Amino acid sequence: MLELSKFPVFDGAMGTMLQNRGMRAGETPELLNLTDSGVVRSIHEEYAAAGADVITANTFGANSLKLSGKGNVTEVVTAALRLARESGAKYVALDVGPTGELMEPVGGLSFERAVAVFKEQISAGAAAGADLIVIETMSDLLEAKAAVIAAKECCKLPVFAMMTYMENGRTFLGADAAAATIALCSLGADAVGANCSLGPEELLPVIDTIVKYSTVPVIVQANAGLPTEIGGKTVFGVNSREYAENVKKMIDKGVSIVGGCCGTTPEYIREIKALTSGRSPVRRAVPNYTAFTSAARCVVLDGTTAVIGERINPTGKKRLKEALRSGDIEYIIDEALAQEEHGADILDVNVGLPELDEPKLLSSLVGELQAVTALPLQIDSSDPSAIEAAVRVYNGKPIINSVNGGAESMDAVLPIAKKYGAAVVALTLDEDGIPETAEGRLKIAERILERAAGFGIPKSDILIDCLVLTASANQAAALETIRGVRLVKERLGLKTVLGVSNVSFGLPDRELINSTFLAAAFGAGLDMPILNPMSEKYMSVVSSFKVLNNEDKGAEKYIKSYLSSENKPKNKPGDSPESKSGDKPGDKPGDSPENKSAEVKDMRDIILNGRKGSVVSSVNEALKDKSAMEIINEYIIPTLDETGRRYESGQFFLPQLMAAAETAKAGLGVLYARGEKTSSDTREKILLATVKGDVHDIGKNIVRMLLENYGFEIIDLGKDVEPEKIAKTAVEQKIKLVGLSALMTTTVRYMGETVKALKARGADCKVMVGGAVLNEEYSRLVGADYYAKDASEATRIAAEVFG
Repeated sequence: MLELSKFPVFDGAMGTMLQNRGMRAGETPELLNLTDSGVVRSIHEEYAAAGADVITANTFGANSLKLSGKGNVTEVVTAALRLARESGAKYVALDVGPTGELMEPVGGLSFERAVAVFKEQISAGAAAGADLIVIETMSDLLEAKAAVIAAKECCKLPVFAMMTYMENGRTFLGADAAAATIALCSLGADAVGANCSLGPEELLPVIDTIVKYSTVPVIVQANAGLPTEIGGKTVFGVNSREYAENVKKMIDKGVSIVGGCCGTTPEYIREIKALTSGRSPVRRAVPNYTAFTSAARCVVLDGTTAVIGERINPTGKKRLKEALRSGDIEYIIDEALAQEEHGADILDVNVGLPELDEPKLLSSLVGELQAVTALPLQIDSSDPSAIEAAVRVYNGKPIINSVNGGAESMDAVLPIAKKYGAAVVALTLDEDGIPETAEGRLKIAERILERAAGFGIPKSDILIDCLVLTASANQAAALETIRGVRLVKERLGLKTVLGVSNVSFGLPDRELINSTFLAAAFGAGLDMPILNPMSEKYMSVVSSFKVLNNEDKGAEKYIKSYLSSENKPKNKPGDSPESKSGDKPGDKPGDSPENKSAEVKDMRDIILNGRKGSVVSSVNEALKDKSAMEIINEYIIPTLDETGRRYESGQFFLPQLMAAAETAKAGLGVLYARGEKTSSDTREKILLATVKGDVHDIGKNIVRMLLENYGFEIIDLGKDVEPEKIAKTAVEQKIKLVGLSALMTTTVRYMGETVKALKARGADCKVMVGGAVLNEEYSRLVGADYYAKDASEATRIAAEVFG
């Protein structure tokens, strides 16, 4: 077992070393385990001699999707582990990188397919004698989750998981460093951290976040800065001494496992080993927090409150039932987005109707919702199989609603919460029903807490619901629930949840009763009310309590909300969001506040919110009064521009950006299918390619999709494309803009060669470049006209080029 009481030092880059040893462009590094084993072995030996405690096998891309028939996974992995072991190092790690494909809903790779791909690789590594599993360079938190689950399901080896981050503290696919750290720790990773990404100094702010939220040891393997080209060779900007100086800053912050990534060599590892020898890791307090996340957003209960939106629950909601039965996902998405707009922090999701396939529908809806909202979700079901189906594919750390004090419920639900790292709402009832007294409910809470601890679930992940009963049937019950909340907070120190609206059932002016009860519950220590955020009264109680609870510093949000609400029409006496059916007045499936009869004025909202099912009727409605070009220029393009602005500002993340792009594409499809006159016959052409030697094209594919939705015709030459082929195509097709992509540091130099080939051919075009290992400076060095830091920037560049 790897000794974490000292500083385990990992090795450095494999690709950099292979390139220095003459690896040809386009070669698959993992196949060298079979075809040039001596070179791979000698690199491992150099790292071991430099002091690396852990040698990482040359298996980064040794999965069936990346090998793509060029090699057998088991054969490649087995050879790689043997070569790593022959280095003489004390420990050998199986290296697991991304599959190279985009996960659903952004791409086409399903979660279970990803798990199967990783299982094949990890099973081979475990059988070949790996001491631990290192999952690295992940941009998609869901893909990282698939790899962790695959490892946990097929072996008992320690699992280290690292994401790769940009300067904004997020991955390329929008995962937040805090959210990823919380989720991976909850999944049971034995160490979490960051690799590749940036240079060691630029990575320090990200490390601060990881250390703050990690409950396990933190591992960091940074790049040696970003590459530049000197004398035709790729050179990294941070030398070994400078690298070690920054590693010292990392370990002073609490990082306890270090190594190197792109551009690092045995010299760097030797410096790190000298730095860490004789030292012990900094003692840091293990953080104790209650948190829930999507991939892009965290809700951390640290003396704060959070609102759980209740409206995606068919109980008492006739129209939602109709939507679920008819498959009207648009209506459900409207409900989610409306609740987010009105201040919900978390969304409860319940699809429990007896005639429906709940596991299938709930897991599918989780993906649909996570494509359009970054809010964390609460998975609400009484069916353990539905709960597991949904939390398995959930991107982040969810809440399970719920478990109760009955033995059958605890035995069914708590193992699911443990396996998938979910928090869980615990109802204070058991086989004998709901105790009448607060003390009785406290006893059930204690029982659930003890049972959860037996499964290894931390106390911070148990949320107690003391259960709200109707005051009309038993007036004393309301205050007993309040007393139960207070007892749970005082005796157990647990976070609490309540479904507020139950208290007013059967009474007039339900909002008034509910609001009063909500205020009393907050006073007793309620952390998370489940309520209808569409109610102005409820949310006014929430915002005012946040002022009194010192959450809303300087009452800034309260004052802003108060001033903005002065001009809003007030509810008339008797108006309430609580109708007999539980629906909002005037709603029916397909007729929401954002999309009434698919009116043209709502087309922008439809695209912004990624509602593909509504855009077709909206475009058809618009065609009654406008031409296709007017629709494109007045609605579709300006809305895509707005999604880009929201992406740039951090309001949107890649899933939302892609959902909007897909919706715009569906709208354009209507125009093309009807043969409406557009500029499609004379669309400007853009040539895209991943450069020679590089087999990664995820970023390029995202750029292609966005540019197509802006109306450009894309000629995509694919990946590993020779410079001459790009230049020849650009001239023949009279291309005005060429986009080049590279992810690997070893292939960036081919961007420069491609630019030279274009000039030699006399191509009259501009060149934009992009990729994780590029920056503005390097783009100039290779002769590019533009640097596109992301897909949104690529669309802006295209608009500038074509005016």
